[in-house]
Amino acid sequence: MEARGGYTPGDEVERFSTHAYGVVFAEVAVDERLGLVRVRRVLGVYGAGRVINPGLAESQAIGGLVGGIGMALLEHTVTDPRDGRIVNANLADYLVPTNADAPDVNAVHLTGDDRTADPIGVKGLAEVVIVGVAPAIANAVFHATGRRVRDLPITIEALL
Repeated sequence: MEARGGYTPGDEVERFSTHAYGVVFAEVAVDERLGLVRVRRVLGVYGAGRVINPGLAESQAIGGLVGGIGMALLEHTVTDPRDGRIVNANLADYLVPTNADAPDVNAVHLTGDDRTADPIGVKGLAEVVIVGVAPAIANAVFHATGRRVRDLPITIEALL
């Protein structure tokens, strides 16, 4: 069986928001003496319309949440000021999160479809799963320490 079709949005994309949305909650623990931040739990809740492939959407969300933990606490490009070269340009020196860095990561996808967005009711999940993680962790660190950190990654030096 073969089916062909097409869709061109009308003026509804100018009258309504048709983007996916999400919210992220983070719980952290901060060692007072050492300034070490550990993520205890992260929950992402996303509204991406009709989810066609739940397994893929779950993997995308979990991967984005873990990537956001890395953005908030680990990933940092170090540039040599003398010649502008990147000092940690390999995976041996560039820190990325592992299973130990993300002990409890969960994602919830809201049910429903959005026929205003498109005829089958789907929206893109893509980057919406990662953009809220670092701010959620930074806010959790603020609530734990009283220090507002505005530069990523959140380092020990910023908390001491």
